[in-house]
Amino acid sequence: MKDILIERLTTYAQMDTQSDENSETCPSTPGQLALGEYLVGECKAIGLQDVTMDENGYVMATLPSNTDKEVPVIGFLAHLDTATDFTGKNVKPQVIDQYDGQDIVLNQELDVVLSTTDFPELREYKGHTLMTTDGTTLLGADNKAGIAEIMTAMAYLIDHPEIKHGKIRVAFTPDEEIGRGPHKFDVPAFGAKYAYTVDGGPLGELEYESFNAAAAKITVKGTNVHPGTAKNKMVNSAKIAMEFNRRLPAEEAPEFTEGYEGFYHLISIEGDVEQTQLSYIIRDFDRAKFEERKAYVLKVGEELQGKYGEKSITVQLNDQYYNMREKIEPVRQIVDIAHEAMTRLDIEPVIRPIRGGTDGSQLSYMGMPTPNIFTGGENYHGKFEYVSVDNMVKATQVIVGIAQLFEERGDI
Repeated sequence: MKDILIERLTTYAQMDTQSDENSETCPSTPGQLALGEYLVGECKAIGLQDVTMDENGYVMATLPSNTDKEVPVIGFLAHLDTATDFTGKNVKPQVIDQYDGQDIVLNQELDVVLSTTDFPELREYKGHTLMTTDGTTLLGADNKAGIAEIMTAMAYLIDHPEIKHGKIRVAFTPDEEIGRGPHKFDVPAFGAKYAYTVDGGPLGELEYESFNAAAAKITVKGTNVHPGTAKNKMVNSAKIAMEFNRRLPAEEAPEFTEGYEGFYHLISIEGDVEQTQLSYIIRDFDRAKFEERKAYVLKVGEELQGKYGEKSITVQLNDQYYNMREKIEPVRQIVDIAHEAMTRLDIEPVIRPIRGGTDGSQLSYMGMPTPNIFTGGENYHGKFEYVSVDNMVKATQVIVGIAQLFEERGDI
């Protein structure tokens, strides 16, 4: 199974599927369509049925039930795109057998080293087979490891008909990394009562709480005048933008927060004297505090309008997703099943909130409660990303185990 997972992840990783938030198409980049088309062929080749890909790049397929029991239809999902934070072009995965627990030189020429000092958890993978980057790109295990694990689990169930399961639906979705994954997802057509995203990190992660999330774009307009004659005339939009950012609590940023703590995160700033644009993401687990954060951003904008003029600054706020716990808690048994699937494999479940979001955050509010399970990866979204193939095997086994447990429990 390890060789199959390595082959699949290597193939998927070499396809550039980085999404683009500035694109208005769905999917936002053509590489996602290319991977989707490849997966359609692979789904058919391993024996899945009802394999489709719509014009928006959503791939769906079915593994029919092989039991006489009444079992709810369940789904497993992963996303096609890779993060926008770091390049996903020309990915060259490297495989390290029997990792020795020492620093890993990813790229000798560029002196890129995956260090056990910087990443002490790396030592815990001694003896594992690891897949890493070559130090110039991300790996794309987020979420192509999840795709590989779902595909491998479905192939395993097809090859082992003695393992009883209900009807299983799988889906591969575009543009999760830019928050649009479920926007055009047809929940009724998918037809699953419950689902799981296979989009987590290290071994044992089991998540059913996510941030409430919003995006904020602040546009500041100034007036550019020759600096030699600028007195009482020039309005420097970049300085007003800096003033806006100073008004946000400096300690409530990602680099200073953890656990259930929310934040304001400045993800980009671009501009000059004439116009400057700030882009933020706003996050909080508590819905009331989330609303307070958004209100504070609007308040700062209004106060700066009062100081510099109504047209000097505009604030656009858009909610992205909400904490999925509200929708999953009433059907907590689906979390318990994933928990038991892990413990049967001697995996210690690690239940903690996602300091981010998955497609499940939105899908749960669309009527399909969808917790998240691990893939086995670490350091997503950058050149130090890596994944344990040993733990990919375990993720694959958990998917199989969840299918078995739903069949054992019957109609829940």
